[in-house]
Amino acid sequence: MEKIKNNIEKIRSKLPYEVILVGVTKNRSIAEIEAVIKSGVMDLGENRVQEFKEKYEHLPKGIKWHLIGHLQKNKVKYVVGKVFLIHSVDSVDLAKALDRESNKKQVVTDILIQINVSKEESKYGLDPEDLPEALKEISTLENIRVKGLMTIAPNTENIDVLKDIFATTRAIYDKIKENVKEYANVEMTYLSMGMTNDFELAVEAGSNMVRIGSGLFE
Repeated sequence: MEKIKNNIEKIRSKLPYEVILVGVTKNRSIAEIEAVIKSGVMDLGENRVQEFKEKYEHLPKGIKWHLIGHLQKNKVKYVVGKVFLIHSVDSVDLAKALDRESNKKQVVTDILIQINVSKEESKYGLDPEDLPEALKEISTLENIRVKGLMTIAPNTENIDVLKDIFATTRAIYDKIKENVKEYANVEMTYLSMGMTNDFELAVEAGSNMVRIGSGLFE
């Protein structure tokens, strides 16, 4: 577990103070996750709802849980009221399902809109061209608060491609932020981009929230 502590210290040394480190706990044991928490990481990200449900019951209530994986509409009831932030809202229909469940539980759910800047068919996310229209519709939902954007970069070692994806996402984020008064229930607070292999490039481009899994444990 000393390795986890050292890994986290190394990652934190590369992050500006204001960047939030979300520790991704997919397929990790409770003991491993407890070591992450002990090292001061209280923002934890889960990809799968089933794993989230199990870990939520066994870990301290002070954790800020982030759902970062694809969310199906029929599973929103398991996360609403329990997670700090849902990163992966990729359709108006999903936002409406979250709004209905949030209304039922009398809570407001904070979300990020996932955009597919690389336009890879294997990735979820709204096409950036569809974002303004979707945002108008989502912003009318009273129990949803849009807190920013999320993207997943392609799995490539081509630094120029990664830089371009992150710069494009940042530009989209900035444009919405400039015109944020046009929308209700929208605050551009978080730009979630960057994972273990590319987080430094993402932070250079303006990310203020990185999602790191294997970098913590391996």
